[in-house]
Amino acid sequence: MSSLTKLMCGIILVVVPTIQYGGYFLLQILSGKHQEMGLNDFQKSMFRAGHAHAGVLVVLSLIAQVLVDHAGLSKGVEWMVRIGFPLSAILISGGFFGGAIGNNITEPTKLIWVLYIGIIVLFISLLTLGIGLIRNR
Repeated sequence: MSSLTKLMCGIILVVVPTIQYGGYFLLQILSGKHQEMGLNDFQKSMFRAGHAHAGVLVVLSLIAQVLVDHAGLSKGVEWMVRIGFPLSAILISGGFFGGAIGNNITEPTKLIWVLYIGIIVLFISLLTLGIGLIRNR
């Protein structure tokens, strides 16, 4: 495992408690606490989706860091992929959260565009890493 992989995995793991706290807070909301926030079912669903995507994409980010060591990518492309995976986790989950912020929101707000940027970043990172691994086998 390269030192860069160790660095990126360490940074990603240090950020995981923020996802844990988000899960704790979400559980409180879904358990009926914080009713003063006035969240409706749409908002709760969007927050649930944002939290789930954050968790799954962070695990994928950790796996991707190890795989990048074996993809034979140039240094610039390697950095793009290494940063792209955790960045997509932030953007996709943030898009779900941002798309549901406000009073009496029943459909995604304009901030949903953040989700779509995250999808593009994830798509590019996945394709680049996958092609690199296939070419460097």
